[in-house]
Amino acid sequence: MSQPYSLVLLPGSLSDAQVWSHQVDALGDIAEIQVPHILGLDSLESMAEAVVAHAPQRFALAGFSMGGRVALEIYRRIPERITKLALISSSIHPIAEGEAEKRKPLLDLAIADGMEALAKAWFPRIVHPSRIDDAAFMAPLREMALRQTPDDYVREVRALLNRPDSDDVARAVSCPTLVIAGDSDPLSTPVRNAEIQRLIPHARLITYENCAHFPMLEYPERMNTELRNWLLQD
Repeated sequence: MSQPYSLVLLPGSLSDAQVWSHQVDALGDIAEIQVPHILGLDSLESMAEAVVAHAPQRFALAGFSMGGRVALEIYRRIPERITKLALISSSIHPIAEGEAEKRKPLLDLAIADGMEALAKAWFPRIVHPSRIDDAAFMAPLREMALRQTPDDYVREVRALLNRPDSDDVARAVSCPTLVIAGDSDPLSTPVRNAEIQRLIPHARLITYENCAHFPMLEYPERMNTELRNWLLQD
C-alpha cells in the first residue's frame, strides 16, 4: 500500500543514510522515503542532477548540512515538483575569504592519515560538548565517515568550494519551508539561519537549545515530530 507522501532526505558531508535513520523509521507510516547516495560527486550541481534523475514526480525535500545546499539546487531545477522544503543545519552563504585555506588542514589529514583520523579531529568540533564523551552517540558519526574514502572527502570539499550563489533560488522558494538548527552549531550558526529566513521570509525557523550540528541525532524524537507536522501541513 502506497503512502500519502513522498519524501526525499539528503545527507550532508561525511554522512550517509544513517544520519536520517531515526526519521526513516518514524515517518515510514506516512511517507515513501528515499535517501539518495549523493556523495562521491564533485559539484552540488551534479549531486542535484543525480537526485532529480530518480526522484518522485512530486515530493517533499529535506537536506541536512551540505544536503541543504543540494536541496536548493534541486529546487532551482524543478520547483514545480517540490511540495515542501526543509533545511536542517544548513547555510546558504557564499564562499568566504580564506575558506579554502581553512579547509586544507582537514583535507591534508584525511589524505595523509585516513578517515579515522579525520573523524577524530572533526566530529568533536561540531557536536554539542555534552556529546563528545558519549560513545554511543559518537559511534555512528565515525561509522559514516569510515564508509567514505579520502577521495570522496576531497570531492565533497571541492563541491562546497565551488558552490553556486543560492540567494536567487532561496528568494524564489514558494513552498512551505522549515529551517531547523542547533543553538550551538558552529557551522550553521544563528546568524546564518537568520539570513536564510531573511531570504525565505515565510520559512518557519526552529532553534534547538543545547544542540549543535546533528539535531536529527541529538534530539531524534523532536525532529521526528517537526518533520511529521511539516509533512502533514497544508
